[in-house]
Amino acid sequence: MPAAAERMSRVDTAWLRMDNDVNLMMIVGVWLLDPAIRYEALAERINDKLLKYGRFRQKVVQDAMGASWVDDDAFELANHVVKHTLRRRRGQSERAALQELAGELATTPLDPTRPLWQFHFIEHYEGGSALIARVHHCIADGIALISVMMSITDGGMDPPSRKPRKADDSEGDWLTDAVVKPLTDLTVKAIGMYGGGVAKSMEVLANPAQPLFGSMDMARSGYQVVSDVAAMAMMPDDSPTLLKGKPVGTKKVAWGEPIALGDVKAIGKALNCSINDVLLSCVAGAIGGYLRDLGDDPQGKEIRAMVPVNLRPLDKAYQLGNRFGLVPLVLPIGIANPIERVYAVRERMNELKGSYQPLLAFAVLSVAGLLIKPVQDALLGMFAKKATAVMTNVPGPAKPLKFCGATLRQTMFWVPQSGDIGVGVSILSYGGGVQFGLITDQKLCPEPQQIIDRFEPEFEKLLMVTLMLPWGEAA
Repeated sequence: MPAAAERMSRVDTAWLRMDNDVNLMMIVGVWLLDPAIRYEALAERINDKLLKYGRFRQKVVQDAMGASWVDDDAFELANHVVKHTLRRRRGQSERAALQELAGELATTPLDPTRPLWQFHFIEHYEGGSALIARVHHCIADGIALISVMMSITDGGMDPPSRKPRKADDSEGDWLTDAVVKPLTDLTVKAIGMYGGGVAKSMEVLANPAQPLFGSMDMARSGYQVVSDVAAMAMMPDDSPTLLKGKPVGTKKVAWGEPIALGDVKAIGKALNCSINDVLLSCVAGAIGGYLRDLGDDPQGKEIRAMVPVNLRPLDKAYQLGNRFGLVPLVLPIGIANPIERVYAVRERMNELKGSYQPLLAFAVLSVAGLLIKPVQDALLGMFAKKATAVMTNVPGPAKPLKFCGATLRQTMFWVPQSGDIGVGVSILSYGGGVQFGLITDQKLCPEPQQIIDRFEPEFEKLLMVTLMLPWGEAA
């Protein structure tokens, strides 16, 4: 192994090997800038800021035991910051053309011989510029990448300097801090769980320096995890709909205009629900209405979305890597009444409180990183079959950011879908607004904009009901 190599963690290795014919494990993001910026300014900013994160200068070298991060001696910035001219068909809007390009890039593999990221720059877009970012999930999860993106904006903070650590040290340290030691308020809020047995299981599985079952104590911990995995595997399949099936690997991307975050908060307060309850209810209503119009009656149906849950202190996001678990959230798409639906969502969200499933999902990924790829695919595919979508809900900056002197007027990103999941839902608050985006497989949902366009009307229904309530009273 080269002297400059750094061993990749088990979880990151699992994400590296999770690419398949229909889903690539890339996080894809879009930035819309006003006014336009120049390519030279973008390249200079990336060179000065992004490359201070050493991971973005490193390529991946795989071996029989996993993979390592190795400095790319042939690194060229021009291979990673690429110019594009937006191609538009007759009558096609710039927005539609940009969405089409984002979908194409979401299905285009990154060059495995180079660092696994790329920025695609469209200098002229709607009077300004646009930027599409692609980063392989093995580099970092969404929370970490938001921290990275914040650092490259005007006035962004550089990452703290640190020496590379071995994978077993970095994994053991963060997991011990977050789980094995007395739970901090941050951890309780993030994962809402208690239980020493589960925590100990996670510690064992996260530490690649130890044998997996090197003692009776470790065997018992391993058995606990296996039992919990079996319980997750016994989850019933969610309802069959047009959104569930075998994808073909062609992606479609869509997003909408922001709605006022203040209005969302007002609805939540009036209905005695959280902001997430309101937003997820609108997502469920939009999906249900879309299926209903296609003749796929959603009445009585529910679908499951896998939702990432952050497992790291937010001040450690600069360390990159993957530090999150997953929880299965059931969306009641068959409830047409918006008030009934928002309370059904609230009930399902409350059921997740106290769950240790985020840690269990991390354990599954830890184990998967040790297995040969066919076995890993079979293990993770078992869980992918239980869900229709992957969903992220991320709070962004409250005020618009600046980038190379321009205003970042709108931003959206999508996390990848694993296995045969063909729908990715993103909710992002930014600059006082909330945006809703979709990435879908063409076979399962050829026109995701039709779902996007239903989101605001569903929100308006709740807003109308809220305005009709007596002043000073909650529902």
